[in-house]
Amino acid sequence: MSATPRALESYRDEFPALARSTYMVSHSLGAMPRRAHAELAEFGRLWVEKGITAWDDWLPEVDAAARRVGRLINAPDGTMVMATNVSQVMALLASCFEYKPERNKVVYSELEFPTVSYVWQEERRRGAEVVVVPSPDGVRLGLDRFLSSIDARTLVVPLSHVLFRSSTITEVDKIVARCKEVGAMVILDCYQSTGTVPVDVQAFGVDFACGGSVKWLCGGPGAAYLYVRPDRIAQFSPRTTGWFGHEKPFAFTMPEQHYASGVWRYMAGTPAIAALYQARAGAELVGEIGVARIRANSLRMTQKMIWACEQTGYTINTPREPEQRGGTVCFDFAGADRVTKALNAAGFFCDHRPGCGIRISPHFYSTDEEVARFLDETARLRKELA
Repeated sequence: MSATPRALESYRDEFPALARSTYMVSHSLGAMPRRAHAELAEFGRLWVEKGITAWDDWLPEVDAAARRVGRLINAPDGTMVMATNVSQVMALLASCFEYKPERNKVVYSELEFPTVSYVWQEERRRGAEVVVVPSPDGVRLGLDRFLSSIDARTLVVPLSHVLFRSSTITEVDKIVARCKEVGAMVILDCYQSTGTVPVDVQAFGVDFACGGSVKWLCGGPGAAYLYVRPDRIAQFSPRTTGWFGHEKPFAFTMPEQHYASGVWRYMAGTPAIAALYQARAGAELVGEIGVARIRANSLRMTQKMIWACEQTGYTINTPREPEQRGGTVCFDFAGADRVTKALNAAGFFCDHRPGCGIRISPHFYSTDEEVARFLDETARLRKELA
C-alpha cells in the first residue's frame, strides 16, 4: 500500500523566505530551499578539506545534476549536460550549424525571451536568415502564421514551451510535426515549464531542449541544462567549445579539439560546480512531489487568480483556458509598474514586464490565503498610487 503523499503546505518549512514575505515570483526566481545552505556548505567543505582533489567529488556532480533534471523532463541518461545559462546554451547550439543558402532560415516568435533573439540575430553574420514571426495579440503564438513560416529552407526553430510574456503553452506537437515535414530542427526552451508543467522531451520528439534552475526549480542562477536527442549527439561539433568538451580533457593535447564521443562534447569550458550544489535541493524537492501534482495545484490556484483579477477589472494577458496556461498569471492596469515596485518594497514579491503587466505565480509552497492577501494589497496600492 503506497504512503499518503506529504501535504504541499508542509513544504513551506523548507523555504525560509515564506515566513517573511508573500512570494509570488517563482516564474522569475524560485524561493531558496533551506537545504541549499547545507549543499553550498558541502561544496565549500570539500574545497577547504580536499583542495585540488575536491574535483574527484565535484566532477561526478555534473552528471548527477543532469540526471536529476533529466528525470523531470524524461530525458534518457547520457543525453543531458549542464551549463550556466540559456544564453550560453543557445550560442553553443547556434555554433553547431552551417547556414547554406538552400537551408539557412531561423524561425522564432516575437514573444520569445530576448536572449534567444539576441543570439540568433547575430548568426546573420554567418549567413543565417532570421525570421521573427509576429504574434496576433501579444499573448499567443498565432499558430497558423507560425507554421506557414516554417518551410523547406528552415534550419532551426527555437521555441519556448511556455511563453514568458503571457504564460501561454505553445503547441509543441504541431510545430514539431511541421518541422519534421520540412526537415527542420527544434530547440525547445523549457525554462518556464520545467517544474510546474509536465515536460517529456522524448514524447515531444524535439532535437534539443534547454532550461535552468532559476525559476520553478528553485535552484538560483547558474545551473542551466541542455538535452540533445540521442541521434543528434554525434552529428554536431560546436564551434563554441572548450576543454571539457574534449575526449580527454586532462591530457591537455594541442592544438585541435578532439570532441568527446558522448554528450559531453557540448560541455564547453569548466562547469560552475557551486551552482550545481546550490541547485540540488530544489530539483530534488520538485522530483519528490512530482510535476503532475504541482501542475494540478497550480491550475487550481491560477484559475482563482484569474477570476479575482477579472472581477477587479484588470486586463488579463494570460490564457483563461487551463490547457493553454502555464504557471503564471499576467494582468495589467494603468500604473501597474509603480504598483509592482511598491509591492516588492513591502515584501509582496512579483515582477512587471512591458506589454505584459504584473506577473504572479503560485508554486507548490503557496497558499490560497497568500494569493488573496497579495491581490488585496495590489488593489489597495493601486488606489493609493493612482
